[in-house]
Amino acid sequence: MPRSNFLPALLMLALALPGASHAAETNAQAIVEKADAIRFPTSAFQIAVKVTSTKSKGAPSLHEYQVLQKGHDNSIVRTMAPATEKGQVMLLKGADLWLFLPSVSQPVRLPLSQRLTGQVANGDLARANFAGDYNAKLLRTENIDGQDYQVLELIAAHKGVTYNRVLYWVNAQNFRPYKVEFYTLSGRLMKTGIYSDYKNMGGAMRPAKLVLKDALKKGEESVLEYTSLTLRDIPDKFFAKDFLRKLGG
Repeated sequence: MPRSNFLPALLMLALALPGASHAAETNAQAIVEKADAIRFPTSAFQIAVKVTSTKSKGAPSLHEYQVLQKGHDNSIVRTMAPATEKGQVMLLKGADLWLFLPSVSQPVRLPLSQRLTGQVANGDLARANFAGDYNAKLLRTENIDGQDYQVLELIAAHKGVTYNRVLYWVNAQNFRPYKVEFYTLSGRLMKTGIYSDYKNMGGAMRPAKLVLKDALKKGEESVLEYTSLTLRDIPDKFFAKDFLRKLGG
């Protein structure tokens, strides 16, 4: 075999060996885990999120939330504004999401995929665990503005996740998330997101802004701005349905 053909043939043989595919999948999953840890801390924290949503017509809408998270399976989303929705609280416990309304005595169960406001789904605020919810596959590397990004395909690992399929662009050098595309079960692109405005929050450089744009309706987007990230101890009792009413006050 000519030497020029030897290395490509050797590479193909290596990929065909048992375990090569598993190693690639493991590597892709590790990339997603590192990107997750950049978006938000792995330890318990509290953060404020302001969401400004615009449509092709009408004035922008503004929502403000306080998010408390402990691990990947326990989070609380408190609505702080507008005044008409203040006091609403969402609780994520494991795979279950519950909504407490001040006017209703019992919490209501919600899907993570349900729209919260604008382009933001419940799961976009209540659950930020791509590595735990999706099986990752490395598709390719793209160069954007002189930076190499690893493009990963994320397929839902179980039912009930926020999105069925996600394409995820992660910086190959520092694992910072850059871009994300969300797809429906039928394969239609729903919306795209761009992470930007990296700032030192909670002891690491994290994206302070996420812009979500509707893929079908031009001019419709939501801008999420993250501020006041604080690492804190959150008592386990907070993550119980019986405690939601107290948090709604």
